[in-house]
Amino acid sequence: APESLMQALEDLDYLAALDNNGNLSEFGIIMSEFPLDPQLSKSLLASCEFECVDEMLTIAAMVTAPSCFLHAPPGTEEIALTCWRRFSHPAGDHFTLINVFNAFKAATADPTGPGNHEKWCCDYFLSSSALSMAEMIRAELVEIMKRIELPISEPDFGSEENLLSIKKALLSGYFMHIAHDVDGSGNYLMLTHKQVAQLHPFSSYYNTRRIPEWVLFHEFSISEGNSIRVVSEISPHLFAELVPQYYFSNLPPSESKDILQEVINHSAPVSASKEEQK
Repeated sequence: APESLMQALEDLDYLAALDNNGNLSEFGIIMSEFPLDPQLSKSLLASCEFECVDEMLTIAAMVTAPSCFLHAPPGTEEIALTCWRRFSHPAGDHFTLINVFNAFKAATADPTGPGNHEKWCCDYFLSSSALSMAEMIRAELVEIMKRIELPISEPDFGSEENLLSIKKALLSGYFMHIAHDVDGSGNYLMLTHKQVAQLHPFSSYYNTRRIPEWVLFHEFSISEGNSIRVVSEISPHLFAELVPQYYFSNLPPSESKDILQEVINHSAPVSASKEEQK
């Protein structure tokens, strides 16, 4: 459909993947080397700048593979939730996926038997096939990174600096996927389309007391009850720092946009002085 094509081109333009003539920019050509959604390619390339490539490779593989969380059989839902909480990360689902993948890798490396990781997955209500696919996707992405000579930083998952770097890399690609809890009860307004969505049941924030006010999400699913999937908390200040002004000015009016505009206005003088120092 022409509307879909125009929307896709507009998104690529926001991601700096196109030049002024509508052709792929140099950055867009590098993005196109990866068999990923453009937003994910952008985040992966941004991770080179923020030195969190190892972690971003894992996130890219995990969100590209099918969901690793299995639908628990009737009567075992609470047991499954208890198992998954072991991997939960307070920063959000993207970070939880890193914990799941690292735990799977540790189980795979266990010398007690080749089928051990399948039993491990079964015990934790996780999909062995989805995690194995994520492992293969990650290996393929590493090969592409090496082929086009992009730097792969050392893993540093868990440090405060690393968590902030991952959020910056994610925001560099997913600034179009921001939602705001408008009433404090988990009703998230998506800034781009002004649709309201709820957290997906597989989110680590689901059924918890702490519902983040501002989130970055991987995708929106109408078929799964208007839910946003793979959600992590972000701060308005971080969004204001990384969002392209051209995109932000084109957002439809909303109270959430007004709040972000206030943040941008307050942070503008600081940004200007930093530029002068540079």
